[in-house]
Amino acid sequence: MREMIPINRPLIGKEEINLVTKVLKSGLLTEKSGGGHYVTQFEQAFAKWVGAKYAVAVSSGTAALHAALMTVGLRAGDEVVVPSFSFVAAVEAVILAGGKPVFADINPDTYCMDPESFEGQISGKTKAVIPVHLYGLAVDMDPILKLAREHDLMVIEDAAQAIGAEYKGKKVGGLGDIACFSFYATKNLTTGEGGMITTNVEEYAETVRAIRNHGEQEEYRTTMLGHNYRMPEVAAAIGFAQLSKLSRFLERRRKNAEALRDGLSGVEELKLPIEPEGHRHSWYVYTLRLRGANAGKRNRLVEELREKRIGATVYYPVPIHLMPYYRERYSYNRRLLPETETAAGQVFSLPVHPKVTGADIDYMAAVLKRILK
Repeated sequence: MREMIPINRPLIGKEEINLVTKVLKSGLLTEKSGGGHYVTQFEQAFAKWVGAKYAVAVSSGTAALHAALMTVGLRAGDEVVVPSFSFVAAVEAVILAGGKPVFADINPDTYCMDPESFEGQISGKTKAVIPVHLYGLAVDMDPILKLAREHDLMVIEDAAQAIGAEYKGKKVGGLGDIACFSFYATKNLTTGEGGMITTNVEEYAETVRAIRNHGEQEEYRTTMLGHNYRMPEVAAAIGFAQLSKLSRFLERRRKNAEALRDGLSGVEELKLPIEPEGHRHSWYVYTLRLRGANAGKRNRLVEELREKRIGATVYYPVPIHLMPYYRERYSYNRRLLPETETAAGQVFSLPVHPKVTGADIDYMAAVLKRILK
């Protein structure tokens, strides 16, 4: 039987293994402040790679989002505009920090936050906006930033899926006030679990460093509410090794995405992902959309692809505002976000990670076309 082509797969080589072995032999598995040798090296290299002045490593992408919201001073009653078509972490972080999520709709072509919808959700209680760079594509940030500045709002980029993506010549992570990354096992760069916060504001970086270590700015002297959000040395060593390979990983993803595009061009039943002018996609996954008479048959199509050992995956079948926890507590209704709800029933993603081969691309394209016909 053909081996499954997974939606994503970490690439761990001898470099990661050698550095982890060094950490284990040293006996220094973590450092109380969170700033151990490999954590510091990883932070410095990551900040340089992204093009931000500061980077602070934390234990997960969700921890990064929570710490970022605490850093900008979110308080009870403050509202934060977020997309509902995304992973739930950003919305969780808003509530954990004491705020209220307010949902904006998406652009149906990019699946990222629609600036006009964002503008319509701004109120006197709005404190911040979290534009989510989805599937590896950056949000159209200029209008988001313009609106945020006009209304004195903080901009927190959720770049969990988009390390390496660019917008108008700049990498995501240095576009807003603060940016948050995830290094979960499936991401373009992984540490297994882990996250990073980047910013160009020294005060924010210092605050995050305190928050990740129980609010301590000096040992046993807590000056603010904090958490244990430290990144272990083993994770940082993996991340440091991965960062040196990231450009190669991204180039392979791009070549796979281009090959899949060529293999599926002209298939009328499919809407292929786009790369708008001024954007450079980092191709976390290759997200397509069923249209026409087949639009309502997405779930069956995904089942058939998986039966053929293709790891097709749906991100995200249930928008956050319609999940039971949020719907019951915040009284969100259907048809609140029409583009979000329509996309949730039509999109599916295929793998383009660096372990995908040319033969895999040909196989996926051929199987998909055969099913559709």
